[in-house]
Amino acid sequence: IERLYRAPVALRLRRLIWAAIVLVAAGGAWLAVMAYPGKQGERIAVGSKDFTEQIILGELMAQLIESHTGLVVRRRFDLGGNLTHEALLAGEIDMYPEYTGTGLTVILRRKPMSDAKTVYETVKEQYAARFGVEWLAPLGFNNTFAILVRGDDARRLQLRSISDIARYAPAWRAGFGQDFISRPDGYQGFIRAYGLKFKEAREMDLSLTYRALAQGQVDVIAGNSTDGLIARQGLFQLADDRSYFPPYDAAPLVRQETLVRFPALRDVLNLLAGAISVAEMRELNFQVDGERRDVKQVAADFLRAKGLDRPQKVTRVRGAQPGAP
Repeated sequence: IERLYRAPVALRLRRLIWAAIVLVAAGGAWLAVMAYPGKQGERIAVGSKDFTEQIILGELMAQLIESHTGLVVRRRFDLGGNLTHEALLAGEIDMYPEYTGTGLTVILRRKPMSDAKTVYETVKEQYAARFGVEWLAPLGFNNTFAILVRGDDARRLQLRSISDIARYAPAWRAGFGQDFISRPDGYQGFIRAYGLKFKEAREMDLSLTYRALAQGQVDVIAGNSTDGLIARQGLFQLADDRSYFPPYDAAPLVRQETLVRFPALRDVLNLLAGAISVAEMRELNFQVDGERRDVKQVAADFLRAKGLDRPQKVTRVRGAQPGAP
């Protein structure tokens, strides 16, 4: 500083200008390190389960990371059963979208609970302690089991809730997917909770149950509340008036080791917090299943519509409460 002060004015000015340039460049480099969680070309793996909604959510997470960071994303989608959980624990994937009710009953093997906040806090605490996995903020929708009947039957018989079908069940045929039949929060507990006894209960591929219901081959099914075919095929979702089903709030699961290596990932993924409503998820599912649109394009269009398709300053997580519509 003393040498700079004694230099001629012109020389001092030039040196000050160069010093300012160096400081700006250094500041920019620091901001880049803060904004991007890893070096250019480093890889992480995003997984998903083996149905449309999961693949869409996995693609949304992958594209968001790609557009906001220097990381290369490897997609490991379409993993059946509990393979996503096993792959996460084994370090074969770094993250995937999961549902709170699934984490509670299938992975932790706890009894179903109806309070969304309690379920979220339970899985968040237990996953961190037992598996070294963090639940990030919920995405905004609850994909619970949906007990569905034809809209015409609901109007004709004045059906509003699941309890309303008890008197008709002995003459009805039901169609349920393998997942609903086998889960601890599925068929057996469901019929006990509501005192139901069907004339016939068929195990069917979930994707076929909607068509079977619409065509009169069965009278009631257990679908997913975010399925786009519900509205498109004129089906009616009966209210779970005995609160049997736990909440299934969707949220990203990320290995804690991954968040330590790439800490900015938490803020990047939390840009999706509260960003997807039930109606929006139904529409995304229908675009892929009903309109046969490419998953990558559907995800890209959604992120663009939300203004999330380009890097932006992350200041805080947008509010997303478990169980919010």
